[in-house]
Amino acid sequence: METREAIQQQFGAAAARYATSSYHQISPDLDAMLAAALCDGRERVLDVGTGTGHTALAFAPFVAEVVGVDFTPAMLQEARRLAAERGVANVRFDEGDAMALPYAADSFDLVTCRVCAHHFADPAKAVLEVARVLRPGGRFLLVDSVAPEDPAQDTFFNTIELLRDRCHVRNHRISEWCSMLLAAGFVAEHLDTYAVPLDFEDWVERIGTPEVERAALRALFRGATRAVTEYFALRTGPEWGFDVSIGLLRARLPAAD
Repeated sequence: METREAIQQQFGAAAARYATSSYHQISPDLDAMLAAALCDGRERVLDVGTGTGHTALAFAPFVAEVVGVDFTPAMLQEARRLAAERGVANVRFDEGDAMALPYAADSFDLVTCRVCAHHFADPAKAVLEVARVLRPGGRFLLVDSVAPEDPAQDTFFNTIELLRDRCHVRNHRISEWCSMLLAAGFVAEHLDTYAVPLDFEDWVERIGTPEVERAALRALFRGATRAVTEYFALRTGPEWGFDVSIGLLRARLPAAD
């Protein structure tokens, strides 16, 4: 199955759970994104990989217009439902691909992308697309779960993410994101990283991880090295869980001459 079709199938089935996910609604990175955006109320904003629209809806009160784009119809349906329930009138949700955004060049003042880029088949191409649709001087706020710079810890993190979610591609390191942003013409800064505690059962239930993979994940948690256990604050009982690192980067295109 192609990556796009697999994502549509998996996240289509999980859309309702993502609409009510406390992690996606209230994780500390969302408030940090709003503060880092430096909005003056006139911005036209694009939220890439909008999912069920939590980030788009959070920005809507502070800007002129928000467009959320995602290629999973069931997720967009949930986003539209949430917007209608909350009476948010300056947001719309479109179907589209982060690697081929369906918008003209120089269309937006701000682009956001929150906790979805680890599913991008070609993240460097997605960053180039963000640069294309931004106006000169435009800003890009990127938030995602990030891998440690240490290779062994990076391997552990991406292994458990892939076991949990068959559509996972890669959690990149901050240094990797900075390189991609620089190559696309951005001036980038790493603003902060947040350790967000995750409950194991909620983490696997949200995406519908099969029991065989859940058992493999528990085995990896039990057998982790001391360095990995300490870095991720692995918890193996009575309540299982770990801390995920969520990175926030802000990038800006050069202004027009």
